[in-house]
Amino acid sequence: MTMTDSIADMLTRIRNANSAGKETVSMPSSKKLVEIARVLKEEGYIVDYVITPKSPRDELTITLKYGAKKEKVIRGIKRISKPGLRIYAGKDELPRVLGGLGTAIISTDRGVMTDRDARLAGVGGEVLAYVW
Repeated sequence: MTMTDSIADMLTRIRNANSAGKETVSMPSSKKLVEIARVLKEEGYIVDYVITPKSPRDELTITLKYGAKKEKVIRGIKRISKPGLRIYAGKDELPRVLGGLGTAIISTDRGVMTDRDARLAGVGGEVLAYVW
């Protein structure tokens, strides 16, 4: 079975594992997914991620983060740009998620970064996802 949207698959796996209270979630790895996981870790939404070499494809394992009383750190995660409808934003049109409380993940020519980092760098790009 071929997968057309690996980013949507990743976000769905994270959303499902988070709502079920799982500690970790695994998925097939790619460079783009590792970059998204890096941004999620830098923003404090996940504890860590590990790439495990396997055949035929490496596996990306993400350790989810919870609060003291098992409160979810990721309250919501949503795919914005899809293969059927790409959503791009210029440097002046970058979205703010929940008035700046959430994070927009942007794929730019300088790599995958948050909306705040893209604003500081003065670049726009494809709006991959919202996390809050």
